[in-house]
Amino acid sequence: MNRTKLLVAFAALTACAPQPPAATAPTPAAQDTARITNLFRDLRPPLEIVGRPAVRWTLEERMAHHKVPGVSVALIENGRIAWVRGVGVLEAGRPDPVTPATLFQAASISKPVAATAMLRLVERGALDLDADVNSYLTSWQVPRNRYTEAEKVTLRRIVSHNAGLTVHGFGGYAQGATVPTTVQVLNGAAPANSRPVVADTLPGAIGRYSGGGFTVMQQLLEDVSRQSFADLMQREVLTPAGMRSSTYRQPLPASRHAQAARGHRPSGEVIAGGWHMYPEQAAAGLWTTPTDLATWLIALSDAYAGRSTSLLSREMATQMLTVQKDGFGLGMQLSGSGATFGFGHNGSNEGYRAFAYLFPGTGTGLVVMTNGDNGGPLAQELIRAVAAEYGWPRFQADNLTPAVLDSASLAGLVGQYTLGDPSRTAGVRLEGGKLVLHGPPGTVQELVPVNPTRFVTAQTYWRVDFTRDAAGRGTTIKVFRTGGPPLEGPRAP
Repeated sequence: MNRTKLLVAFAALTACAPQPPAATAPTPAAQDTARITNLFRDLRPPLEIVGRPAVRWTLEERMAHHKVPGVSVALIENGRIAWVRGVGVLEAGRPDPVTPATLFQAASISKPVAATAMLRLVERGALDLDADVNSYLTSWQVPRNRYTEAEKVTLRRIVSHNAGLTVHGFGGYAQGATVPTTVQVLNGAAPANSRPVVADTLPGAIGRYSGGGFTVMQQLLEDVSRQSFADLMQREVLTPAGMRSSTYRQPLPASRHAQAARGHRPSGEVIAGGWHMYPEQAAAGLWTTPTDLATWLIALSDAYAGRSTSLLSREMATQMLTVQKDGFGLGMQLSGSGATFGFGHNGSNEGYRAFAYLFPGTGTGLVVMTNGDNGGPLAQELIRAVAAEYGWPRFQADNLTPAVLDSASLAGLVGQYTLGDPSRTAGVRLEGGKLVLHGPPGTVQELVPVNPTRFVTAQTYWRVDFTRDAAGRGTTIKVFRTGGPPLEGPRAP
């Protein structure tokens, strides 16, 4: 289809269908209120150690521990929003409370929401999932090289993170900074603070997460529609899904600032200006609420089950929720099978962490949004409490019966270890008959033995392996952390 015909087709096909009523946060019934109260007292670590008292925390305790001042939660049950609750404050040291109407940055959850709009255009024939994206792009082109000559960069590959494109994520721009255009971001040109987006491996060959790819899709959608990305998303997803509070506008309009939770550093310090701006809207630019994200998840689940076509057809929803490569569907992270099958996404922007997930087979799910860099582990502790309370097929804490090791075996692992470079160390100490890991910096956790050379950390459930020399003493340590590469090094003499 040539460019003129494509634009005519696009214009003819963008009339909005009748829209469902926007969802509102329900008021919990008395029994739900009691359940929420108990749930918020039942946060737990990833590991339950058999034979020891269960470790349980309150939500407020863990918010203080992680230095996260605000949390908002929406619970999905039987395919509908059961309850929504805000806890804490918009900004540390100030009294304004988090409510169900509080806006948070969705961060990378922006990606599958943006992919939903793209898929609506594919359904209407305005785009082809498997065409070369350069056939649609007019204001910028994916640079051609030997990789793109051999294989095409396509929308299917972009949204399932195997298009061979670079740039994992974006740091955003501080308030008052000069914000680049999308084309400047794609070129890595000033004032952009990220590298150019290029194909540096064969499209389709490997799975590799790329926020840069979603920025290519953002520019493509603007080129094809001749609309701003925020306007396109409003028409194609936010309005049809009933996401009444959400916006992709960057910067956030001043009229919405009073609703917005401020982002916070790991130290608990508020980000200067309250938050960063993200011109990479498709990758990281959505401002939203747990109610709105839950509404979107339910709309996709209803489409997947054939109950509704207000957002996507059953066929397109099935494509979206079918693995393309390495656990990714079309914009969505997928896991499990049968009764354990679920879909969702995590989000991580400067000062914000978020989680959204739904099991379509049971209609149960959860959205957690936080205004702190340490919101990830806090959300996971809360998710495990929800999984236990509502009988989820996944996300529950693991049970471990620790191996029994004699004191000489434990003492043989004690020492100071260098983790890759002299400035990064970890100490292993024997305290009260138990091994305790001191490091990486800020980490103090018991090491629970799985066998004589393998341990797990009691709170974060990292795997820690020791390699012994012929005399049976620990000589090297390897720490497998969540969300980072392993750290490995020898024990100091």
